[in-house]
Amino acid sequence: MNDILLLKQGEIVLKGLNRRVFEDKLVANVRRRMAHVGKFRVYAAQSTVYVEPLDGEADMDAAFEAAKQIFGFVAVVRAAACPKDPDAIFETARDYLSEDFARARSFKVETKRSDKAFPMTSIELSQHVGGLLAEAFPEVAVDVHEPELTVRVEVREAAAYVHSVPAPGAGGMPVGSCGSAVSMLSGGIDSPVSTWMTAKRGVHIIPVHFFSFPYTSELAKEKVIELARLLAPWCGRMTLEVVPFTHIQEEIRDHCPEEYFTVIMRRFMTRICEKIAVENRCGAIVTGESLGQVASQTMEAMAVTQEPVKIPVLRPLVCMDKREIIEIARKIGTFETSILPYEDCCTVFTPRHPRTKPRLAEVLEAESALDVQGLVEEVVMKKESVPIYR
Repeated sequence: MNDILLLKQGEIVLKGLNRRVFEDKLVANVRRRMAHVGKFRVYAAQSTVYVEPLDGEADMDAAFEAAKQIFGFVAVVRAAACPKDPDAIFETARDYLSEDFARARSFKVETKRSDKAFPMTSIELSQHVGGLLAEAFPEVAVDVHEPELTVRVEVREAAAYVHSVPAPGAGGMPVGSCGSAVSMLSGGIDSPVSTWMTAKRGVHIIPVHFFSFPYTSELAKEKVIELARLLAPWCGRMTLEVVPFTHIQEEIRDHCPEEYFTVIMRRFMTRICEKIAVENRCGAIVTGESLGQVASQTMEAMAVTQEPVKIPVLRPLVCMDKREIIEIARKIGTFETSILPYEDCCTVFTPRHPRTKPRLAEVLEAESALDVQGLVEEVVMKKESVPIYR
């Protein structure tokens, strides 16, 4: 039986003359992901990426699971390939889906005929294969309206393919097709979700974590590294930049009014991220902010926070509530790690009464007591780069 994966392309099929660029990136991403589970021939045709094992050592179960985490596909299908002959298609469906028939009480056949040179229409082929399957499995009734099992036949240029239920794909755009961005990655629930959502739009991610040892522990840093590893199957290879943030926070504590601690801290974060972004040719900064969730996430605070930088600040979660964010965190597998009880830098020197509607002029005056540029240069020079592989 010629087992194969058919990965159905998503919105890149709507692209015009530059569609090939997106498709090439998608194929490259699939090849890189499949290299961990076996040897495959990966190629694109008719809005589908084909993943064909080259030997019996390829792990098709692992390949199928991996394909569901690759952005750019709306559906992932595990199918059997066979000659474009009606009887061969029946025999393949009978053998390949025998376990499905053993569990079903009713079935129907649906055919899609991309190869218009094939001599039978879609309806004729469905009737032919369906009739033979009804004889082969007399205990399973034919039901064209609400069947428990749908046998799907696709007649394409190279071969015919038989399968049952397709799995949902990850959607989105191929990672790397829409540029790169720096993403702030804390140990909380929100930032891994915002990172994932940005990668889903085809953006290569460089995660940045602000580490405040000894106020935050090595376990807190390991937690963030683990979050990056959990994101890697979706986001691809990344380099986590761990920025030592303790000195900056102590300087803010010692020289700035307490009510501005958080907003000044976040202004430093955006400056540092912009510097890392420029060094890596990134076009934006990504944060996990959600409007009104905490004192630093009011409109006024967000405006003051992003004022020092010239590149866009993307906030994928800005209009989502916590329940929606948690649902995505559970889906992508980061939630259980995010809720581990290890602190992050945002909990250090938290003001008792933070200013929720800070004025830029007042913040600039408070910052004037600091060597802003020198502090930024200092911590960027000392950052630790941690390669993250999928």
